[in-house]
Amino acid sequence: MKQILVFILFSAILCWFMFSPIYKHVLIVRQAVIQKEVDLLLEIGANGSHGYISEGMIEESRLRLTTRGLISADLQYDVTTSSGDDGTDPARPVIRGVGIQLLISYPYQRLFDIDRLVGISPPESTSRMTASGMKMSEYVP
Repeated sequence: MKQILVFILFSAILCWFMFSPIYKHVLIVRQAVIQKEVDLLLEIGANGSHGYISEGMIEESRLRLTTRGLISADLQYDVTTSSGDDGTDPARPVIRGVGIQLLISYPYQRLFDIDRLVGISPPESTSRMTASGMKMSEYVP
């Protein structure tokens, strides 16, 4: 009976050691892709000819991230400015010197469930990975 228990515990730990690097790699790649998208949107949105991150830009971003394997409906975008103005309105771009901040979040989607094999509890089902950034607007009317 002890041998069976030892075999089961050893098998669980061996499975965790074999598959742990794979899902950690998926997590790292997803985080990097989302951060790269934040940097791209801020670079475009804060340049001298824009001064905003419009809903159209966000939809294009969703399409780009969908091609990377993320689910479009699960992505959440939050655009704010350091002055409190709306940073998504093309009719009222943010003027030079005001910061545009973007936050994109995405759920972990049960990536950590394999950790249960070794007794580590995964994050809450509502937990999300986030990527954020801020860039000063260069728009001059």
